[in-house]
Amino acid sequence: MKVREDTVSTDPWGRVDDDGTVYVRTAEGERAVGSWQAGEPEEALAYFRRKFDELAGQVTLLEQRVRGTDLAPAQAEATVAKLRESITDAHAVGDLDSLLKRLDALTELVGQRREEVKAAREVARAEAKAVKERIVAEAESVAESTTHWKTGGERLRQLVEEWKAAERIDRVTEAALWKRLSAARTAFAKRRKVYFAGLDEQREGIRSAKERIVAEAEALASSTDWGATASAYRELMRQWKTAGRASREVEDELWNRFKAAQDQFFQARSAVFAERDASFAANAEVKERLLTEAERILPVTDARAARAALRGILERWEEAGPVPREQRDRLEGGLRKVDDAVRKAEEAEWKRSNPEARARAQNTVDQLRKSIEQLEARLAKASAAGKDKDVKDAEEALTARRSWLEEAERTLAEFS
Repeated sequence: MKVREDTVSTDPWGRVDDDGTVYVRTAEGERAVGSWQAGEPEEALAYFRRKFDELAGQVTLLEQRVRGTDLAPAQAEATVAKLRESITDAHAVGDLDSLLKRLDALTELVGQRREEVKAAREVARAEAKAVKERIVAEAESVAESTTHWKTGGERLRQLVEEWKAAERIDRVTEAALWKRLSAARTAFAKRRKVYFAGLDEQREGIRSAKERIVAEAEALASSTDWGATASAYRELMRQWKTAGRASREVEDELWNRFKAAQDQFFQARSAVFAERDASFAANAEVKERLLTEAERILPVTDARAARAALRGILERWEEAGPVPREQRDRLEGGLRKVDDAVRKAEEAEWKRSNPEARARAQNTVDQLRKSIEQLEARLAKASAAGKDKDVKDAEEALTARRSWLEEAERTLAEFS
């Protein structure tokens, strides 16, 4: 092998010895990184610089990953350690110390990141704990107080799914909270079971009560005592509504029986009433004519003659007989209106012909006239004497008495 006669060094971070040994310079001094026997020294340095560039590229890439991604601190530290080892023993020429310093900076940054991740994890665990405590508290509330069993059971299932979706927390707390959640679900199931057991017992009592109601309704279905039986059905319906609800199947079956019995009775009653109303149609025609005749009495001018005419109409009205229900109120009301008018006319006539009332009215007029004469004399006397106050008092009294006299005279005139 040919031995080089001198050392070639064209790089601040390395050199090639005359025997072809390549050295790198570091803060700790030189160390051999390889041997180059083929080619020029510059080619050797260029080759080992490329090795350095590869390491520098790996450091740069790691810096980017640490600063720009969510690379886990443990993975970052492992990569830093591996790179540090590679750089420390690197067969490369370049500023290896700067790469190690960059790794030191990354180590510090990763340490900070580790603390941040740890803090974030603690926050997440605290939030997860709060979420799970809220889930457990709501589950316990549902288990303790809700009576909406379907929605309550569905909500408990949703809470379990929310629990599963939440972040895990420390094992001890997780186990304690899960135990409470399980206990709440068990308590809810037991309370629901007790409720429905009581409900079954209650519904059995309701079933018995409604079976009695249905039996009574069916016994009345063929009755022809229309008024009393209709009242009885109304009472049975009231009892049905206040009895409560049995199970759906029982409720539907009993209601169908009750309604069938009720319909049978009321349909029979309607048929009888319809037949009877048809026979009453002729009576209604007679009463229509009588009502028209009675209405001709109005307005009443002679109370005695009006009463005589109405009396004859009333006799024929009673003889005509009943009318269909839908016409009864209108016809009876029309005749009652005529009767009221005649009665009022009779009362007015009696007042006019009452001798005692006329005497009282005449006496009132006489007294007022006498009082006015006295006041007029007093007024004349006061005027002559120039007593203004007495004049004023007399004039005011006269004005009042004359007004009263006009009213009394109108009342007296009603008796003439």
